[in-house]
Amino acid sequence: MEHFVTLFNSLFLPQGLALHRSMERHVRDYVLWILCVDDETYDVLGRLVLPNVRLLKLSALETEELLSVKPGRKINEYCWTLTPFAPRFVFEADATVERVTYLDADLWFRKHPKPLFDELDASGKHVLITDHAYAPEYDHSATSGQFCVQFMTFTRDGGEMVRKWWEERCVEWCYARFEDGKFGDQKYLDDWPERFEALVHILQDKERALAPWNAMRFPYARAVFYHFHGLRILSRKQLLIGQYSLPLALKQYVYKPYCDDLKEAIKQLESIQFSWKPQAAIASLPRRIFRKIRRLYRVYQWLSPSGFMK
Repeated sequence: MEHFVTLFNSLFLPQGLALHRSMERHVRDYVLWILCVDDETYDVLGRLVLPNVRLLKLSALETEELLSVKPGRKINEYCWTLTPFAPRFVFEADATVERVTYLDADLWFRKHPKPLFDELDASGKHVLITDHAYAPEYDHSATSGQFCVQFMTFTRDGGEMVRKWWEERCVEWCYARFEDGKFGDQKYLDDWPERFEALVHILQDKERALAPWNAMRFPYARAVFYHFHGLRILSRKQLLIGQYSLPLALKQYVYKPYCDDLKEAIKQLESIQFSWKPQAAIASLPRRIFRKIRRLYRVYQWLSPSGFMK
């Protein structure tokens, strides 16, 4: 039994539900803890009664430290601040949990993550992190960090020193800008292989953890999960998938199935009369500006009869 934790607010319910659908399909024997960033998310998920899910209500768990920094941070910055707290909240909620894996809400499993856990177990270490493994043309490691906060495993005992250090740093500073060698919650990971050498393992099989920034570097076939960074639902007809170049096969065999799960997620939400909201306001911009953005960011028709590829 593996325990996972993710966090999101009501705006990203479609992605969170798509993540859950992929776990039901591929992971099966698991618990997904969801840290509900707003009470609306907690209420909606409570009504859906998802299998293998346990809900955490942020408003009942926020510490004095979190409440003190919350007013000065944007919602994305506050969510990043929450990331190291998420495993802590799980450990506090259930004393039997021995390790927790944090997942970004826009991850989607293609296979069981056993190979990742096997590699961590073989290393004898207590924390697992993943390299961005950028394709050369998209290498932002200098400003965004070598490692990605997307799939991170912490054991209760051995990993606590690392998690606690990260928690303290994110309370001190966690903003959506590059400043003094820091960026959000992510650049803090850069020196972990040296700072916590005996505790932290870097996933060596990089093809298991894919995202748009390395889509041109690795084939998709061996990926355990795909990170749909930058994907936003604009409307019932349009989907923003970001600036990255993507192979046609990836669009057909990874993005299209993910979009199918997003559609099913939206159906779930609409079945309980939840009004989901556009995740970016691009479609409402003046036509001239919107056309320019379409060229840069690849906007797709995704609910049309022909599907995502139109």
